[in-house]
Amino acid sequence: MELAPFDKRDGFIWLNGSFVPWNDAKCHIITQGMHYASSVFEGERAYKGKIFKSEDHTKRLFKSADIIGIKIPYTQEEINQAKVELIKKMNFEDCYVRPIAWRGSQQMGLSTSNADINVAIAVWDDWASYFKIEDRKAGLKLITSPWKRPSPDTAPCEAKASGPYVICTMSKEFAEKQGYHDALMLDYRGYVAEGTGANIFFVKGDNIHTPIPDCFLNGITRQTVIQMLKDQGLTIEERHMKPEEIQNYEEAFLTGTAAEITPIQSIDDVKFTTGEDSKTYKFMQDFHNLVRS
Repeated sequence: MELAPFDKRDGFIWLNGSFVPWNDAKCHIITQGMHYASSVFEGERAYKGKIFKSEDHTKRLFKSADIIGIKIPYTQEEINQAKVELIKKMNFEDCYVRPIAWRGSQQMGLSTSNADINVAIAVWDDWASYFKIEDRKAGLKLITSPWKRPSPDTAPCEAKASGPYVICTMSKEFAEKQGYHDALMLDYRGYVAEGTGANIFFVKGDNIHTPIPDCFLNGITRQTVIQMLKDQGLTIEERHMKPEEIQNYEEAFLTGTAAEITPIQSIDDVKFTTGEDSKTYKFMQDFHNLVRS
């Protein structure tokens, strides 16, 4: 079934303190946030009507805004409540939640001292995952991207800001055009970083390895999975990893709000174990139960 375009849907969007009809939630083409990528956002999931880690996501939204100099004109409590009310108004149980804050049309150019700040929240229920269910079960095929995660003194790596995502889009398109599901991104030093929109983990026996998030976002799902695996008695090692080390691991997987836990079947020419007998499959089930408990 073909999904409706996002600008042709029914329902409501919370926009600057009010619930407005979905198709009436608009901004002007001359908008500072669109021209200069001056916006921050979150990606959240609701299960059985309850947003997982809602407060953590809102805290990060405000932290991201503070990093790039946006002062959100609402309290965190108001944003949390708006998310809850919107899900109820849309009559959703399981859905994706997208809060966003951006500089508006009051000022155009690189100067932002007089810019107006806008905030919106949208929810939709047809984003079960970034990837098709059959692809998640089989495992994803990744290729190394030619684009790298930049140094933290050149991009706000601790902010979920729209600007840095352009290289993610470019990397994703690079992969898909060559028949892959996603791309592995290295960082500016040549170390393994992450997928285009998800963090990455590697498995060898009972040891789990994952890159240090010192130049990319330390995902909330990443943090949740690390704690879940530690609670199971597994050893988690966060370290800088060279791409040539990838071949030494038995399994690999991505983590993210939309991806949850998604197994990887290959990166370039390196193959990994997938399927119901793999550790990653168990982790998928454990995470599925955790977020829905």
